[in-house]
Amino acid sequence: MSITTATALVLALLSTTLTNLAYVREHDAAAVLPALSMRRPLQSARILISDRSWLTGFAFETTGFLLYAAALALASLALVQSVVAGGIGVLAYVSARAGRRHLSRRELSGVLLSVLGLVALAVSLAAGSGEGGAGSMPAILLWLGVTAAIAVLLLGIGRRVGAVAVAYGVAGGLFFSIGDISTKVATQGGLRSAFVLSLILGYTAGTALLQLGYQVGGALTVAGLATLFTNAVPIAAGTIVLAEPVPGGVLGAVRVLAFAAVTAGAVLLARPDKPSERRAEPAAALPAVERS
Repeated sequence: MSITTATALVLALLSTTLTNLAYVREHDAAAVLPALSMRRPLQSARILISDRSWLTGFAFETTGFLLYAAALALASLALVQSVVAGGIGVLAYVSARAGRRHLSRRELSGVLLSVLGLVALAVSLAAGSGEGGAGSMPAILLWLGVTAAIAVLLLGIGRRVGAVAVAYGVAGGLFFSIGDISTKVATQGGLRSAFVLSLILGYTAGTALLQLGYQVGGALTVAGLATLFTNAVPIAAGTIVLAEPVPGGVLGAVRVLAFAAVTAGAVLLARPDKPSERRAEPAAALPAVERS
């Protein structure tokens, strides 16, 4: 593994740690603030930036993004994103500590799968990590457009079926994935620097949706679902749209296993608890900010 790739992995690990700590802090702050609304964006923004605790969380998230962008400039999107995906284990642990509760068996399984995926990824790096092609502009634009359309559609469905927190988490993650993919494309320079516009749009929409979700759902449910789609979609895009190579042979299979493991771990951690699971816990063990 080259020094460049090793540096990218370290930056990605630092990024995901800060970002997931930020999610928990933002959740705890947003959950007790006056009601936020997409129909009143300026008022909602003022409410958020006037809260010192939320601003601290947002500062962590911003720092995490800068580290993430630096990692993407050094390594492939799928590789960096798979490292970032393992960070949901940090989210699970911190949210449990903040809520003064123990992780369930399902959540522990998710953490272990995430760690297994990171270990498998490290093993697969013995074959190197190619940057891949730049990807065609029409394919990239189509991918981003379809992702945004699906996110908007899911918001409407979530409101109709009463799964608002889930809808906010999934849609927020999809918009974050638009920002992540745009970040990678923008680091290629030249005319592709214009993807900074979709980068800003994706992260702004994703951040706004998460704050709305935090007011109606728990941190692990909302941010966990967001993290799942934030990572799974760019990993797929890196391989399909940007033509980032997967090594052949045994090491190629190990890398595919790594991608699958971190994604499966995220699924387990992001899945909302069943009502019976919540009733089984003492009331004092539930996060105080969870209203769903």
